[in-house]
Amino acid sequence: MTELHDLPVRDRWARLRFAIVGPLLAAPPEPGQVRELITALAARRWRHPVTGDDIQFGRSTIERWFYQARKAVHDPVASLRNRKRPCGAGASLSPQTVQAIRVQYREHPGWTCQLHYDNLKVSLGEASVPSYTTLRRYLRAQGMYRERKPRHTSTGAMLARDRLEKLEVRSFEVEHVNALWHLDFHHGSRKLLTHDGQWVTPMLLCVLDDRSRVVCHAQWFLDETARSLIHGLTQAFQRRGRPRALMTDNGAAMLAEETTAGLLALGVLHQTTLPYSPYQNAKQETFWARIEGRVMAMLEGEPNLTLELLNQATHAWIEREYHHAHHSEIGGTPLKRYLAGPDVGRECPSSDALRAAFRIDVTRTQRRSDGTVSLAGTRFEIPSAYRHLQRVRLRYARWDLSRVDLIDADSDAVLRPLRPLDKAANADRQRRRLDAINVEPPPASAPGIAPLLRKMLADHAATGLPPAWIPADWQEEA
Repeated sequence: MTELHDLPVRDRWARLRFAIVGPLLAAPPEPGQVRELITALAARRWRHPVTGDDIQFGRSTIERWFYQARKAVHDPVASLRNRKRPCGAGASLSPQTVQAIRVQYREHPGWTCQLHYDNLKVSLGEASVPSYTTLRRYLRAQGMYRERKPRHTSTGAMLARDRLEKLEVRSFEVEHVNALWHLDFHHGSRKLLTHDGQWVTPMLLCVLDDRSRVVCHAQWFLDETARSLIHGLTQAFQRRGRPRALMTDNGAAMLAEETTAGLLALGVLHQTTLPYSPYQNAKQETFWARIEGRVMAMLEGEPNLTLELLNQATHAWIEREYHHAHHSEIGGTPLKRYLAGPDVGRECPSSDALRAAFRIDVTRTQRRSDGTVSLAGTRFEIPSAYRHLQRVRLRYARWDLSRVDLIDADSDAVLRPLRPLDKAANADRQRRRLDAINVEPPPASAPGIAPLLRKMLADHAATGLPPAWIPADWQEEA
Protein backbone atom coordinates (compact mmCIF):
# COMPACT_ATOMS: atom_id res chain seq x y z
CA MET A 1 0.00 0.00 0.00
CA THR A 2 1.36 3.39 -0.98
CA GLU A 3 1.85 5.80 1.91
CA LEU A 4 0.89 9.42 1.53
CA HIS A 5 4.45 10.61 2.00
CA ASP A 6 5.57 8.38 -0.87
CA LEU A 7 3.34 10.21 -3.38
CA PRO A 8 4.76 12.99 -5.55
CA VAL A 9 3.96 16.52 -4.44
CA ARG A 10 1.83 17.07 -7.54
CA ASP A 11 -0.40 14.12 -6.60
CA ARG A 12 -0.74 15.28 -3.00
CA TRP A 13 -1.97 18.69 -4.14
CA ALA A 14 -4.35 17.11 -6.64
CA ARG A 15 -5.91 14.95 -3.92
CA LEU A 16 -6.41 17.91 -1.61
CA ARG A 17 -8.00 20.03 -4.33
CA PHE A 18 -10.31 17.21 -5.35
CA ALA A 19 -11.31 16.71 -1.70
CA ILE A 20 -12.28 20.42 -1.57
CA VAL A 21 -14.30 20.64 -4.81
CA GLY A 22 -15.40 17.00 -4.93
CA PRO A 23 -18.64 17.55 -2.99
CA LEU A 24 -19.68 20.25 -5.49
CA LEU A 25 -19.18 17.75 -8.29
CA ALA A 26 -21.05 14.98 -6.50
CA ALA A 27 -24.07 17.22 -5.74
CA PRO A 28 -24.18 19.95 -8.38
CA PRO A 29 -25.54 23.16 -6.81
CA GLU A 30 -28.56 25.01 -8.09
CA PRO A 31 -28.02 28.13 -10.19
CA GLY A 32 -27.06 31.02 -7.94
CA GLN A 33 -25.77 28.75 -5.10
CA VAL A 34 -22.24 28.18 -6.46
CA ARG A 35 -20.90 31.45 -5.11
CA GLU A 36 -22.38 30.83 -1.66
CA LEU A 37 -20.96 27.28 -1.38
CA ILE A 38 -17.52 28.30 -2.62
CA THR A 39 -17.46 31.13 -0.07
CA ALA A 40 -18.19 28.61 2.67
CA LEU A 41 -15.30 26.36 1.48
CA ALA A 42 -12.96 29.33 1.44
CA ALA A 43 -13.74 30.02 5.09
CA ARG A 44 -12.65 26.52 6.19
CA ARG A 45 -9.14 25.46 7.14
CA TRP A 46 -7.41 22.59 5.37
CA ARG A 47 -4.25 20.60 6.06
CA HIS A 48 -1.25 21.45 3.92
CA PRO A 49 -0.33 18.34 1.78
CA VAL A 50 3.42 18.77 2.39
CA THR A 51 3.98 20.44 5.76
CA GLY A 52 0.76 19.35 7.50
CA ASP A 53 -0.01 22.89 8.74
CA ASP A 54 -3.43 24.55 8.55
CA ILE A 55 -4.05 26.50 5.36
CA GLN A 56 -6.88 28.44 3.70
CA PHE A 57 -7.58 29.08 0.03
CA GLY A 58 -9.23 32.09 -1.62
CA ARG A 59 -12.69 31.96 -3.18
CA SER A 60 -11.36 32.64 -6.68
CA THR A 61 -8.85 29.80 -6.34
CA ILE A 62 -11.48 27.28 -5.30
CA GLU A 63 -13.80 28.52 -8.06
CA ARG A 64 -11.04 27.96 -10.63
CA TRP A 65 -10.47 24.41 -9.32
CA PHE A 66 -14.20 23.66 -9.50
CA TYR A 67 -14.64 24.65 -13.13
CA GLN A 68 -11.34 23.02 -14.06
CA ALA A 69 -12.40 19.69 -12.53
CA ARG A 70 -15.94 19.88 -13.95
CA LYS A 71 -14.50 20.42 -17.43
CA ALA A 72 -12.35 17.26 -17.17
CA VAL A 73 -15.02 14.57 -17.26
CA HIS A 74 -12.82 11.46 -17.46
CA ASP A 75 -10.04 12.32 -14.97
CA PRO A 76 -10.78 15.36 -12.81
CA VAL A 77 -7.96 14.54 -10.36
CA ALA A 78 -5.33 14.69 -13.09
CA SER A 79 -6.63 18.09 -14.18
CA LEU A 80 -6.03 19.43 -10.67
CA ARG A 81 -2.34 18.59 -10.60
CA ASN A 82 0.24 21.32 -10.68
CA ARG A 83 1.57 22.08 -14.11
CA LYS A 84 4.93 20.40 -14.44
CA ARG A 85 7.79 22.82 -14.77
CA PRO A 86 9.76 22.36 -18.01
CA CYS A 87 13.00 20.93 -16.65
CA GLY A 88 16.18 20.78 -18.68
CA ALA A 89 14.81 22.34 -21.80
CA GLY A 90 16.21 25.73 -20.82
CA ALA A 91 13.05 27.56 -21.82
CA SER A 92 13.84 30.43 -19.46
CA LEU A 93 17.46 30.65 -20.62
CA SER A 94 18.53 32.59 -23.66
CA PRO A 95 20.64 30.86 -26.34
CA GLN A 96 23.62 33.02 -25.40
CA THR A 97 23.35 31.98 -21.75
CA VAL A 98 23.05 28.29 -22.66
CA GLN A 99 26.11 28.52 -24.87
CA ALA A 100 28.11 30.25 -22.12
CA ILE A 101 27.11 27.57 -19.60
CA ARG A 102 28.13 24.75 -21.93
CA VAL A 103 31.47 26.31 -22.80
CA GLN A 104 32.28 27.02 -19.17
CA TYR A 105 31.36 23.47 -18.08
CA ARG A 106 33.41 21.94 -20.87
CA GLU A 107 36.46 23.94 -19.83
CA HIS A 108 35.97 23.45 -16.07
CA PRO A 109 34.04 20.22 -15.35
CA GLY A 110 35.38 20.10 -11.78
CA TRP A 111 33.76 23.37 -10.68
CA THR A 112 30.85 23.38 -8.27
CA CYS A 113 27.49 24.82 -9.28
CA GLN A 114 28.09 27.85 -7.06
CA LEU A 115 31.43 28.52 -8.74
CA HIS A 116 29.81 28.28 -12.17
CA TYR A 117 27.14 30.73 -11.04
CA ASP A 118 29.63 33.25 -9.65
CA ASN A 119 31.75 33.20 -12.81
CA LEU A 120 28.73 33.56 -15.09
CA LYS A 121 27.71 36.71 -13.23
CA VAL A 122 31.09 38.19 -14.09
CA SER A 123 31.30 37.03 -17.71
CA LEU A 124 27.66 37.68 -18.71
CA GLY A 125 26.62 40.30 -16.20
CA GLU A 126 24.17 39.87 -13.34
CA ALA A 127 21.23 40.95 -15.47
CA SER A 128 21.74 38.12 -17.99
CA VAL A 129 22.42 35.33 -15.52
CA PRO A 130 19.49 33.19 -14.29
CA SER A 131 18.98 32.42 -10.63
CA TYR A 132 21.14 29.88 -8.86
CA THR A 133 18.22 27.43 -8.63
CA THR A 134 17.55 27.67 -12.36
CA LEU A 135 21.22 27.12 -13.17
CA ARG A 136 21.47 24.11 -10.90
CA ARG A 137 18.28 22.60 -12.35
CA TYR A 138 19.60 23.07 -15.88
CA LEU A 139 22.98 21.49 -15.09
CA ARG A 140 21.32 18.45 -13.53
CA ALA A 141 18.87 18.03 -16.39
CA GLN A 142 21.71 18.07 -18.90
CA GLY A 143 23.82 15.61 -16.90
CA MET A 144 26.49 18.22 -16.24
CA TYR A 145 27.53 16.92 -12.85
CA ARG A 146 30.74 17.88 -11.14
CA GLU A 147 33.60 15.64 -12.20
CA ARG A 148 36.10 14.83 -9.51
CA LYS A 149 39.74 15.10 -10.39
CA PRO A 150 41.03 11.55 -10.93
CA ARG A 151 43.62 10.19 -8.56
CA HIS A 152 45.66 8.73 -11.37
CA THR A 153 46.33 10.51 -14.62
CA SER A 154 47.86 7.59 -16.48
CA THR A 155 46.53 6.42 -19.81
CA GLY A 156 44.74 3.45 -18.22
CA ALA A 157 43.03 5.66 -15.66
CA MET A 158 41.79 8.03 -18.34
CA LEU A 159 40.48 5.14 -20.43
CA ALA A 160 38.67 3.73 -17.39
CA ARG A 161 37.03 7.10 -16.71
CA ASP A 162 35.89 7.43 -20.33
CA ARG A 163 34.53 3.88 -20.31
CA LEU A 164 32.55 4.56 -17.13
CA GLU A 165 30.98 7.64 -18.73
CA LYS A 166 29.95 5.79 -21.88
CA LEU A 167 28.83 2.40 -20.54
CA GLU A 168 26.10 1.65 -18.03
CA VAL A 169 26.85 0.05 -14.66
CA ARG A 170 24.63 -2.84 -13.50
CA SER A 171 24.58 -4.92 -10.35
CA PHE A 172 25.08 -8.67 -10.76
CA GLU A 173 24.79 -11.84 -8.70
CA VAL A 174 25.46 -15.47 -9.59
CA GLU A 175 22.79 -18.11 -9.06
CA HIS A 176 24.82 -20.71 -7.14
CA VAL A 177 26.81 -20.74 -3.94
CA ASN A 178 30.57 -21.12 -4.49
CA ALA A 179 30.17 -20.23 -8.15
CA LEU A 180 32.08 -16.97 -7.72
CA TRP A 181 34.27 -15.65 -4.93
CA HIS A 182 35.59 -12.14 -4.50
CA LEU A 183 39.11 -11.52 -3.15
CA ASP A 184 40.65 -8.21 -2.22
CA PHE A 185 42.96 -6.44 0.24
CA HIS A 186 41.88 -3.55 2.47
CA HIS A 187 44.24 -1.02 4.03
CA GLY A 188 43.29 -0.62 7.67
CA SER A 189 42.53 2.82 9.10
CA ARG A 190 44.80 2.34 12.10
CA LYS A 191 48.48 1.46 12.29
CA LEU A 192 50.01 -1.27 14.45
CA LEU A 193 53.24 -1.18 16.41
CA THR A 194 55.38 -4.20 15.55
CA HIS A 195 57.90 -5.91 17.81
CA ASP A 196 60.80 -4.08 16.18
CA GLY A 197 59.25 -0.70 16.97
CA GLN A 198 57.83 0.21 13.54
CA TRP A 199 54.36 1.52 12.78
CA VAL A 200 52.82 -0.58 9.99
CA THR A 201 49.42 -0.33 8.30
CA PRO A 202 47.70 -3.73 8.48
CA MET A 203 46.11 -5.25 5.38
CA LEU A 204 42.89 -7.26 5.60
CA LEU A 205 42.57 -10.08 3.06
CA CYS A 206 38.95 -11.12 2.60
CA VAL A 207 37.43 -13.84 0.42
CA LEU A 208 33.69 -13.30 -0.04
CA ASP A 209 31.09 -15.55 -1.67
CA ASP A 210 29.12 -13.64 -4.30
CA ARG A 211 25.66 -15.14 -3.81
CA SER A 212 25.48 -15.52 -0.03
CA ARG A 213 27.96 -12.78 1.05
CA VAL A 214 29.51 -15.33 3.42
CA VAL A 215 33.09 -14.57 4.39
CA CYS A 216 35.02 -17.65 3.31
CA HIS A 217 38.13 -16.39 5.08
CA ALA A 218 39.44 -13.09 6.43
CA GLN A 219 42.87 -12.39 7.89
CA TRP A 220 45.00 -9.34 8.66
CA PHE A 221 48.57 -9.25 7.33
CA LEU A 222 51.41 -6.77 7.47
CA ASP A 223 51.94 -6.78 3.70
CA GLU A 224 50.07 -7.24 0.44
CA THR A 225 52.13 -9.95 -1.24
CA ALA A 226 51.41 -13.14 -3.12
CA ARG A 227 52.67 -15.11 -0.14
CA SER A 228 50.03 -13.57 2.15
CA LEU A 229 47.34 -13.93 -0.50
CA ILE A 230 48.01 -17.63 -1.05
CA HIS A 231 48.27 -18.24 2.69
CA GLY A 232 44.77 -16.82 3.18
CA LEU A 233 43.25 -18.27 0.01
CA THR A 234 44.31 -21.82 0.86
CA GLN A 235 42.59 -21.46 4.21
CA ALA A 236 39.42 -20.35 2.42
CA PHE A 237 39.62 -23.48 0.25
CA GLN A 238 40.02 -25.67 3.32
CA ARG A 239 37.05 -24.05 5.06
CA ARG A 240 34.55 -23.79 2.17
CA GLY A 241 35.88 -25.99 -0.64
CA ARG A 242 36.97 -24.99 -4.12
CA PRO A 243 34.86 -22.43 -6.00
CA ARG A 244 34.32 -22.31 -9.73
CA ALA A 245 35.69 -18.79 -10.25
CA LEU A 246 37.59 -16.12 -8.34
CA MET A 247 37.37 -12.38 -9.06
CA THR A 248 40.22 -10.07 -8.08
CA ASP A 249 41.61 -6.74 -9.13
CA ASN A 250 44.85 -6.26 -11.06
CA GLY A 251 47.21 -5.98 -8.10
CA ALA A 252 50.71 -7.43 -8.16
CA ALA A 253 49.81 -10.17 -5.67
CA MET A 254 46.72 -11.18 -7.68
CA LEU A 255 48.62 -11.40 -10.96
CA ALA A 256 51.70 -13.14 -9.56
CA GLU A 257 52.70 -16.30 -11.39
CA GLU A 258 52.28 -18.42 -8.25
CA THR A 259 48.68 -17.22 -7.88
CA THR A 260 47.62 -17.69 -11.49
CA ALA A 261 49.40 -21.04 -11.85
CA GLY A 262 47.86 -22.36 -8.64
CA LEU A 263 44.32 -21.38 -9.65
CA LEU A 264 44.78 -23.09 -13.01
CA ALA A 265 46.12 -26.23 -11.33
CA LEU A 266 43.08 -26.33 -9.03
CA GLY A 267 40.59 -25.69 -11.84
CA VAL A 268 39.47 -22.26 -10.58
CA LEU A 269 38.72 -19.64 -13.23
CA HIS A 270 40.57 -16.40 -12.47
CA GLN A 271 38.60 -13.30 -13.46
CA THR A 272 40.01 -9.79 -13.03
CA THR A 273 38.20 -6.49 -12.90
CA LEU A 274 38.94 -3.76 -15.40
CA PRO A 275 41.87 -1.52 -14.44
CA TYR A 276 40.96 1.47 -12.25
CA SER A 277 37.37 0.19 -11.87
CA PRO A 278 36.81 -0.68 -8.18
CA TYR A 279 33.03 -0.44 -8.62
CA GLN A 280 33.09 -3.87 -10.29
CA ASN A 281 34.02 -5.36 -6.91
CA ALA A 282 31.42 -3.34 -4.99
CA LYS A 283 30.46 -6.20 -2.67
CA GLN A 284 33.94 -6.09 -1.20
CA GLU A 285 33.83 -2.31 -0.88
CA THR A 286 30.59 -2.58 1.07
CA PHE A 287 32.17 -5.12 3.41
CA TRP A 288 35.13 -2.79 4.06
CA ALA A 289 32.71 -0.09 5.20
CA ARG A 290 31.22 -2.48 7.76
CA ILE A 291 34.67 -3.50 8.96
CA GLU A 292 35.61 0.11 9.60
CA GLY A 293 32.21 1.09 10.98
CA ARG A 294 31.88 -1.86 13.37
CA VAL A 295 35.13 -3.67 14.17
CA MET A 296 37.61 -0.81 13.95
CA ALA A 297 35.18 1.53 15.72
CA MET A 298 34.89 -0.85 18.68
CA LEU A 299 38.68 -1.11 18.88
CA GLU A 300 39.36 2.62 18.88
CA GLY A 301 39.69 2.64 22.67
CA GLU A 302 42.33 -0.12 22.73
CA PRO A 303 45.78 1.50 23.03
CA ASN A 304 47.79 -1.71 22.57
CA LEU A 305 46.30 -3.02 19.36
CA THR A 306 48.24 -5.99 17.98
CA LEU A 307 47.88 -8.09 14.86
CA GLU A 308 46.73 -11.08 16.90
CA LEU A 309 44.02 -9.09 18.69
CA LEU A 310 42.88 -7.56 15.41
CA ASN A 311 42.46 -11.01 13.83
CA GLN A 312 40.64 -12.37 16.88
CA ALA A 313 38.24 -9.42 16.99
CA THR A 314 37.54 -9.60 13.25
CA HIS A 315 36.75 -13.33 13.30
CA ALA A 316 34.57 -12.97 16.40
CA TRP A 317 32.56 -10.22 14.72
CA ILE A 318 32.20 -12.20 11.49
CA GLU A 319 31.05 -15.41 13.15
CA ARG A 320 28.89 -13.86 15.89
CA GLU A 321 27.32 -10.90 14.12
CA TYR A 322 27.95 -10.57 10.39
CA HIS A 323 26.95 -14.09 9.33
CA HIS A 324 23.76 -13.91 11.42
CA ALA A 325 22.71 -10.33 10.63
CA HIS A 326 19.91 -9.63 8.17
CA HIS A 327 21.20 -8.50 4.79
CA SER A 328 18.70 -6.23 3.06
CA GLU A 329 19.87 -7.00 -0.48
CA ILE A 330 19.69 -10.80 -0.22
CA GLY A 331 16.63 -10.78 2.05
CA GLY A 332 18.13 -12.92 4.82
CA THR A 333 21.33 -13.73 6.65
CA PRO A 334 24.49 -14.70 4.75
CA LEU A 335 24.84 -18.01 6.58
CA LYS A 336 21.27 -19.15 5.88
CA ARG A 337 21.57 -18.29 2.21
CA TYR A 338 24.89 -20.11 1.97
CA LEU A 339 23.39 -23.27 3.50
CA ALA A 340 20.28 -23.01 1.31
CA GLY A 341 22.36 -23.38 -1.87
CA PRO A 342 22.33 -24.53 -4.59
CA ASP A 343 26.02 -25.28 -4.20
CA VAL A 344 28.46 -25.93 -7.06
CA GLY A 345 31.61 -26.05 -4.92
CA ARG A 346 34.08 -28.91 -5.01
CA GLU A 347 36.04 -30.78 -2.42
CA CYS A 348 39.29 -29.19 -1.31
CA PRO A 349 42.50 -31.18 -1.95
CA SER A 350 45.03 -31.94 0.77
CA SER A 351 47.32 -29.36 2.29
CA ASP A 352 50.33 -30.80 0.45
CA ALA A 353 48.47 -30.56 -2.85
CA LEU A 354 47.57 -26.94 -2.16
CA ARG A 355 51.16 -26.04 -1.35
CA ALA A 356 52.37 -27.84 -4.45
CA ALA A 357 49.87 -26.03 -6.68
CA PHE A 358 50.84 -22.43 -5.94
CA ARG A 359 54.34 -22.53 -7.41
CA ILE A 360 56.08 -21.45 -10.60
CA ASP A 361 58.08 -23.40 -13.19
CA VAL A 362 61.49 -22.20 -14.35
CA THR A 363 64.20 -23.67 -16.56
CA ARG A 364 67.87 -23.63 -15.63
CA THR A 365 71.11 -24.83 -17.24
CA GLN A 366 72.93 -27.58 -15.36
CA ARG A 367 76.63 -27.05 -14.72
CA ARG A 368 78.49 -30.04 -16.10
CA SER A 369 81.41 -29.47 -13.76
CA ASP A 370 79.61 -30.21 -10.50
CA GLY A 371 75.99 -31.01 -11.48
CA THR A 372 74.34 -27.96 -9.87
CA VAL A 373 71.92 -25.22 -10.90
CA SER A 374 71.55 -21.69 -9.57
CA LEU A 375 68.11 -20.60 -8.32
CA ALA A 376 67.41 -17.26 -6.62
CA GLY A 377 71.06 -16.92 -5.63
CA THR A 378 71.24 -20.45 -4.19
CA ARG A 379 72.87 -23.45 -5.84
CA PHE A 380 71.03 -26.78 -5.81
CA GLU A 381 72.48 -30.24 -6.52
CA ILE A 382 71.03 -32.26 -9.37
CA PRO A 383 71.02 -36.06 -8.73
CA SER A 384 73.67 -37.83 -10.75
CA ALA A 385 71.01 -39.92 -12.53
CA TYR A 386 70.00 -36.72 -14.37
CA ARG A 387 73.51 -35.42 -15.09
CA HIS A 388 72.92 -35.91 -18.81
CA LEU A 389 70.21 -33.18 -18.88
CA GLN A 390 71.53 -29.89 -20.14
CA ARG A 391 68.39 -27.89 -19.27
CA VAL A 392 66.35 -28.84 -16.21
CA ARG A 393 62.87 -27.72 -15.21
CA LEU A 394 62.30 -26.70 -11.59
CA ARG A 395 59.13 -25.92 -9.64
CA TYR A 396 59.14 -23.76 -6.50
CA ALA A 397 57.64 -20.74 -4.74
CA ARG A 398 59.81 -17.68 -4.71
CA TRP A 399 59.39 -17.16 -0.97
CA ASP A 400 60.06 -20.81 -0.03
CA LEU A 401 63.28 -22.42 -1.26
CA SER A 402 62.91 -25.34 1.15
CA ARG A 403 60.80 -27.18 -1.43
CA VAL A 404 62.26 -27.21 -4.92
CA ASP A 405 61.28 -30.10 -7.19
CA LEU A 406 62.82 -31.40 -10.40
CA ILE A 407 60.06 -31.74 -13.01
CA ASP A 408 59.83 -33.96 -16.06
CA ALA A 409 59.32 -31.60 -18.97
CA ASP A 410 57.22 -34.15 -20.91
CA SER A 411 54.92 -35.67 -18.29
CA ASP A 412 54.93 -32.73 -15.82
CA ALA A 413 55.60 -35.23 -13.03
CA VAL A 414 57.83 -34.57 -10.04
CA LEU A 415 61.09 -36.51 -10.46
CA ARG A 416 63.09 -35.63 -7.35
CA PRO A 417 63.15 -32.97 -4.65
CA LEU A 418 66.38 -30.96 -4.77
CA ARG A 419 68.62 -30.00 -1.89
CA PRO A 420 70.79 -26.90 -1.58
CA LEU A 421 74.49 -27.36 -2.18
CA ASP A 422 76.24 -28.11 1.13
CA LYS A 423 79.92 -27.29 0.62
CA ALA A 424 80.83 -28.18 4.18
CA ALA A 425 79.44 -31.69 3.80
CA ASN A 426 81.27 -32.09 0.49
CA ALA A 427 84.58 -31.20 2.13
CA ASP A 428 85.05 -34.71 3.59
CA ARG A 429 86.38 -35.86 0.17
CA GLN A 430 83.93 -38.76 0.05
CA ARG A 431 82.12 -39.08 -3.25
CA ARG A 432 79.17 -41.25 -4.08
CA ARG A 433 79.27 -43.58 -7.03
CA LEU A 434 77.53 -42.13 -10.06
CA ASP A 435 74.08 -43.50 -10.69
CA ALA A 436 73.60 -45.29 -13.95
CA ILE A 437 71.92 -43.27 -16.67
CA ASN A 438 68.90 -44.96 -18.15
CA VAL A 439 70.53 -45.44 -21.56
CA GLU A 440 71.14 -48.85 -23.12
CA PRO A 441 74.87 -49.64 -23.57
CA PRO A 442 76.07 -49.65 -27.18
CA PRO A 443 76.59 -53.13 -28.78
CA ALA A 444 80.14 -54.42 -29.35
CA SER A 445 81.73 -53.57 -32.71
CA ALA A 446 81.57 -56.36 -35.32
CA PRO A 447 85.04 -57.70 -36.45
CA GLY A 448 86.36 -57.07 -39.93
CA ILE A 449 85.97 -54.26 -42.41
CA ALA A 450 82.92 -52.05 -42.27
CA PRO A 451 80.23 -52.87 -44.86
CA LEU A 452 80.60 -49.55 -46.67
CA LEU A 453 84.35 -49.86 -47.12
CA ARG A 454 84.01 -53.47 -48.20
CA LYS A 455 81.58 -52.39 -50.93
CA MET A 456 83.97 -49.64 -52.08
CA LEU A 457 86.83 -52.16 -52.38
CA ALA A 458 84.71 -54.50 -54.43
CA ASP A 459 83.49 -51.75 -56.73
CA HIS A 460 87.01 -50.46 -57.25
CA ALA A 461 88.37 -53.92 -58.01
CA ALA A 462 85.59 -54.45 -60.55
CA THR A 463 86.79 -51.48 -62.59
CA GLY A 464 90.05 -53.33 -63.57
CA LEU A 465 92.20 -50.27 -63.09
CA PRO A 466 95.85 -50.78 -62.13
CA PRO A 467 96.93 -50.08 -58.57
CA ALA A 468 97.22 -46.41 -57.79
CA TRP A 469 100.45 -46.82 -55.82
CA ILE A 470 103.73 -48.75 -56.06
CA PRO A 471 104.83 -50.70 -53.04
CA ALA A 472 108.29 -50.09 -51.59
CA ASP A 473 110.61 -53.06 -52.00
CA TRP A 474 112.54 -52.34 -48.81
CA GLN A 475 109.40 -52.52 -46.65
CA GLU A 476 108.16 -55.86 -45.58
CA GLU A 477 104.53 -56.78 -45.46
CA ALA A 478 103.01 -56.12 -42.07
